[in-house]
Amino acid sequence: MEAYLDNSATTRCTQRVRDAVVQVMMEDYGNPSSKHMKGVEAERYLKDARETVARTLKVNEKEIYFTSGATESNNWALIGAARANRRAGMHLITTAVEHPAVLMPMQYLEEQGFRVTYLPVDSKGHISLQDLEQALCEDTILVSMMYVNNEVGTVEPIEEAARIVKKYNPDILFHTDAVQAYGKMRIYPKRAGIDMLSVSAHKIHGPKGIGFLYVNEKVKIHPLILGGGQQKGMRSGTDNVPGAAGLAQAAREAYERLEESREHLLDLKKRMTDGLEQMDSVAVLSEKGDSSAPHIVSASFPGVRSEVLLHALEDRGIYVSAGSACSSNKKLPVSAVLKELHLSPELLDSTLRFSFSRYTTAEEIDYCLQALRELLPVLRRYARH
Repeated sequence: MEAYLDNSATTRCTQRVRDAVVQVMMEDYGNPSSKHMKGVEAERYLKDARETVARTLKVNEKEIYFTSGATESNNWALIGAARANRRAGMHLITTAVEHPAVLMPMQYLEEQGFRVTYLPVDSKGHISLQDLEQALCEDTILVSMMYVNNEVGTVEPIEEAARIVKKYNPDILFHTDAVQAYGKMRIYPKRAGIDMLSVSAHKIHGPKGIGFLYVNEKVKIHPLILGGGQQKGMRSGTDNVPGAAGLAQAAREAYERLEESREHLLDLKKRMTDGLEQMDSVAVLSEKGDSSAPHIVSASFPGVRSEVLLHALEDRGIYVSAGSACSSNKKLPVSAVLKELHLSPELLDSTLRFSFSRYTTAEEIDYCLQALRELLPVLRRYARH
């Protein structure tokens, strides 16, 4: 049996997503910048994709820009907006547990003279709204806060945070990295006070190499990529039409049965969490309920290094993760996110993430739990020697 429990790293494309991508690559392969009928056909795909994504967020289609993925979207949102608004101030706010695709652009902006405040989190990964309120100042121009933490699944209080920011100064921009939230919950940026929002298709059963950035039409932002003037000159480069078609289909499928999928994910999470809590010396880090995402369970297995347990599970056809796939290398460095949770060294070195999709089955969860029950005593004995 095989159990793929690393869906926060990437997901398998669905059949209809694959068909949409192949159709554009093999049949409707024109360049949307071309004036002939093949180009017009390709442009229709882009228009349909924008409309589809915009409907899921209840925003205007002209506020959707396709990118190569969330890393580019985050870089563009932060660097582009900071550059465009630097005359209004040089202070930025983010959290200490962001994905590297946010933290590294913030560090780059610090090198460019901006001042960045990194909000700490509690033991479960939540920021303090009071800390946010105290960090705001006359020089603040942008706040960036991830919607769902990719490693432990913590859901940050985005709407409350945006309300505090906008009450202090409506001109301060609010950005969220929604990679682990989009397709798992309803997000309405205009109602929530979100000015910019980043998404990646391959987290919702879409193709890799495509994502989007929602930018409220009132936001002043500079482009990072210059050239052919595509996407109103805001993101030049030949449009990834197959990717956009696949993203649109994935978004449709994600939101057609969102509530049903969410219930399924919550059931899987409870099954996994209950099973882990019944084992000796296992610490479940992810919270239960609405304060945590339905598809992520992070747990520590003291006495067994995460790398050892990950490969022992892999030998049984069970695929999990140690931290963020985007920031990991083969040596599995200690997660910066877990460090911010103030875990003991023993827990830091023994944490795995299990993440599910709407296609994950209860049988896969049970298979993984049984493997852990068999492996942990053996690996702990081996570690002591």
